[in-house]
Amino acid sequence: MDRESIVKQAFKLGFDYEKKYRGCSQCAIAAIQDALGTRNDFIFKAGSGLATGGGLLRVGLCGGYSGGVMVMSSYFGRTRQKFDDDREDKYCSYNMAVALYERYMEKYGSVICMDIHNKIFGRSFDLWNKEEKVAFEEAGAHADKCTTVVADASAWTTELILDELEKRGLSLNDFDYLRHSMQ
Repeated sequence: MDRESIVKQAFKLGFDYEKKYRGCSQCAIAAIQDALGTRNDFIFKAGSGLATGGGLLRVGLCGGYSGGVMVMSSYFGRTRQKFDDDREDKYCSYNMAVALYERYMEKYGSVICMDIHNKIFGRSFDLWNKEEKVAFEEAGAHADKCTTVVADASAWTTELILDELEKRGLSLNDFDYLRHSMQ
């Protein structure tokens, strides 16, 4: 599959997963991994509590953003083997997170879940409150609002990963360690 097709696939999967399964961070992680063919269920599971700014509280990072950073770092972040001496990969993951942040800022004006809610809905919703959760859904959360944010995060992250692979002369096959599922 060519680059454009992979990025389009990440967008579509991000949208579809958020619509069907909910949980923005995990939906972004799954979409990126599935588009790239590097499924890792440990990374997927680690994103579970990051939905809606962490614990559905809206005060933290957008789950699409945090999930994207997790996947980018799984490719290009500092390893445990080089914990004390890996400035290059550590800063690569920082730079990729900044690049994703800049895309968010351009479209949504923030990477904070509550701010993004305010931008796309005109208000924020307390998802621990039953009436607010109903209003959230009625406002299009999983019709086109949060689904599009997750789709954007998935596509942008995939593009950034493909850019870094190209820059380094690597392919997805160089990352077999990411193809790990929990049994």
